[in-house]
Amino acid sequence: MRVAAVESRTLHVNERTNWHFVRVRTDEGVEGIGEASLNGHEPLLEACLAQLRPLLLGAPLDDDHPALATHPHAPTGLVGHAVRSAIRQAFVDARARAAGVPAWQLLGGRRRDRVPVYANVNRATRDRSPEGCAASARAAVERGFRAVKIAPFDGVLPDALHEPATRRAIEAGVARVEAMRAAVGPLPRLMVDCHWRFDEPTALRVLDRLATAGIHWFECPVSEQPHAHDALARIRQAANERGILVAACERQTAVDGFRPFALPRRVDAIMPDVKYCGGPVEMLRIAAFAQGHGVLFSPHNPTGPVCTLASLHVALAAPAVDSLEYQLGESDLARDVVGGVEPQLVDGAFVAPEGPGWAAELDAAVLAAHSYAPVAPGLDERLG
Repeated sequence: MRVAAVESRTLHVNERTNWHFVRVRTDEGVEGIGEASLNGHEPLLEACLAQLRPLLLGAPLDDDHPALATHPHAPTGLVGHAVRSAIRQAFVDARARAAGVPAWQLLGGRRRDRVPVYANVNRATRDRSPEGCAASARAAVERGFRAVKIAPFDGVLPDALHEPATRRAIEAGVARVEAMRAAVGPLPRLMVDCHWRFDEPTALRVLDRLATAGIHWFECPVSEQPHAHDALARIRQAANERGILVAACERQTAVDGFRPFALPRRVDAIMPDVKYCGGPVEMLRIAAFAQGHGVLFSPHNPTGPVCTLASLHVALAAPAVDSLEYQLGESDLARDVVGGVEPQLVDGAFVAPEGPGWAAELDAAVLAAHSYAPVAPGLDERLG
């Protein structure tokens, strides 16, 4: 099979969110889909795809096509990583569809029947009071999730940590986590995403406060730029002394992007995102690298439904997996845009799908009814 067309569509979810999809059609009429969601940057995604399209038309569906290589230092940055990763997702989907097999089979075979999953309730939690956050956590546990995550530190920025308003915002974040723990009891895992908002001293103070809430992991506490690598290692040591893991690396790409965090060990869990890391095949290489260096593999997945399906298939085929993130409750469009397809949750884990490819197709009517509208960038550019 060869590439006959590459197109993209953006689905407007709400005032904060767009999901950006890529579809590849082959000369044999087989289609495959991928996702490149990057809120607020859709025109740049389109421009990058327009630049790549002529290089791909007529080419075989080859994951190793030179135009699709992702490198941490690439000048197109996260935008380029997202578009290339989405095309590589679509290639896997199309090849598996053509073979009539689930994508996990094409990716080397299923190593497990289920993948443990945790509910990210951050975007679904419109009521940001402690009570609102507690209600979201309780609802997730009642639906059968055994782990819940939130990003509670709204408005905190690393260049304003000493301002009184920032200190109040940090206290509000701690109160949200404490309320969630009180709501769900001692057993469910509780994870906290910091989105790189702190410096080392602030991260250590916040870690002390959250330890009493029995959190499972402390995610992205400080920048992942080289100047903060040693600080990240020290935060990890302090967290481990309190029985807490440190997770990071959601925006890294290719094995080389993750290498500085495992050699030497600076985090306990790496979180490759299938829409940034280089696609499903590269994600499997990252998973093998993690296993070989004693680091947990836990796919980052806070966006749309195609990423969920692609991440699930990779997690089923990976040599080891800790858990998969799932964006819970932001919008019913996550189900509707893929024709009602949803992973099946059993005992806190997603069951392996059995249909060909990702076992989902984009619904043209849903896409037409929710066409592109601009949204603000998802995170302040000072973060990361």
